[in-house]
Amino acid sequence: MSLRIALLNAAHDGEDNRRNFRRELDADLVEYDVTERELPDTFAFDACLVTGSRASVYWDEPWIADLEAWVGDAIERDLPFLGVCFGHQLLAHALGGRVEAMDDYEIGYRTVEHDGENPLLAGVDESFTVFTTHSDHVAELPPGAERFAENDYGVHGFRQGDVFAVQFHPEYDPETAETVTTGKDLPDERIQRVLDGITEENYRAACEAKRLFDNFTDYVRQRRSAAAETTRAASDD
Repeated sequence: MSLRIALLNAAHDGEDNRRNFRRELDADLVEYDVTERELPDTFAFDACLVTGSRASVYWDEPWIADLEAWVGDAIERDLPFLGVCFGHQLLAHALGGRVEAMDDYEIGYRTVEHDGENPLLAGVDESFTVFTTHSDHVAELPPGAERFAENDYGVHGFRQGDVFAVQFHPEYDPETAETVTTGKDLPDERIQRVLDGITEENYRAACEAKRLFDNFTDYVRQRRSAAAETTRAASDD
């Protein structure tokens, strides 16, 4: 049976997110445009995914407050989560962590290190390439959360229970990387350096991190199977 995952699309123009996540995730994705205050009226999902966004989690906008409240309720109901970029920050905030603006903007293909112990990055080299684009970061992890990936800009991955979150963008294709880069309010010289780095070689290297999508869905399937087995055992008693 296919997994049913709520895709909480936080992009104001969600087409790139829609294309990228539908390509990468082996699941039935039920999409919600959360910037328009669309949220599920049920928690009947196997898992949830919160995407990237140009917004900051600390902005005083109704859709962000609504999203964080729904996410908090879903986590309390033990739904597994995957957060990416803004989603990473929103999950950290919802769980009691702290998100702040950075002194510098991280953008482009960069190297991230992971501890080799988290199932989300199983099979990924401990030093790996990813595309990054963010001006906020998780400055303080939520209570009880474990950092499993980082670089010189800070936290790039954390886990708390069934909640997994990454700051980088494993879903990006080169088209998305170029579109996002050209839309940034950064000096022309820096924009050009990032564009020059969007090469086939760098993209192929970054594809290694896409393994995390299969790792996440494998984790969710194993969790679902274990829950079903527990239910069957209880009914046999």
